Amino acid sequence: MTRQRAVAGGAVVVAVAALGAWLLARQQNSLATTLARAVADGSAVVTLGLAAVPMLDVDRYRGELIRRATAPLTIAAGVWLLAELIRLGVGAAQAAAIPIARLGVHTAGDFAGVAARPLTGHLSESALGGVAVAAHTLAAALWCGALAALLLTVEHRGQWARVLPRFSQLALVCVTTLLVGGVLGAAVTIASPSQLYATGYGRLLSAKIVATVVLVVLAYRNRTMWLPAARSHRATALVSRSRSLFELAVMAVVLTLAAALAVTG
Repeated sequence: MTRQRAVAGGAVVVAVAALGAWLLARQQNSLATTLARAVADGSAVVTLGLAAVPMLDVDRYRGELIRRATAPLTIAAGVWLLAELIRLGVGAAQAAAIPIARLGVHTAGDFAGVAARPLTGHLSESALGGVAVAAHTLAAALWCGALAALLLTVEHRGQWARVLPRFSQLALVCVTTLLVGGVLGAAVTIASPSQLYATGYGRLLSAKIVATVVLVVLAYRNRTMWLPAARSHRATALVSRSRSLFELAVMAVVLTLAAALAVTG
């Protein structure tokens, strides 16, 4: 039940963040497209994390995490597939300027063939920007996905004591990579500081930067306080779940803003 409430809470956070993103850039952004992209990206992140999470435990106990991850991995992958189909349908309907209820298979197929997930818009003309955003995206997905997977698979204090130090090492690499990639990507897409508040894209980027700073500060706090307590078995499983839930809520906001940026012209 706790995990079901966590999933429901995550859905609320994504919906609220998507609405906020639309308000920041409503002339250039579609709420439906942002929601579809956010759900697709979020389920992809969780799928990646669940596939990778067994590597965070020692060999002796890795099989247990694999067993625990199998069912949620199957569900997450199914949600990802469904979300991508919905995202495709929403995008095709908007491109054809018709209601989604009138979208035909032929139109959807044509749209899928040319616009599934290309590198377009603000990063399409820069090889450096493309590489930077790819590294940024992968690092963020692995960091957020691994933490979500820990919440879904780790049960007791002893498991948290084993896997959290390894997750912390992975997170440090991911955070460094995503910060470097994010700075390079922003440098490519923003021509002047005034664009950070004068355009819808810039306002979304500013909001994402602020949310990312909050997330990094929270992650540093958890690394210096939660990690030592968990490693020494002083943090209960409930405390570890609570801390991971709070960090994941902030991650959900950042990922939703990133999804909004990806679909904002």
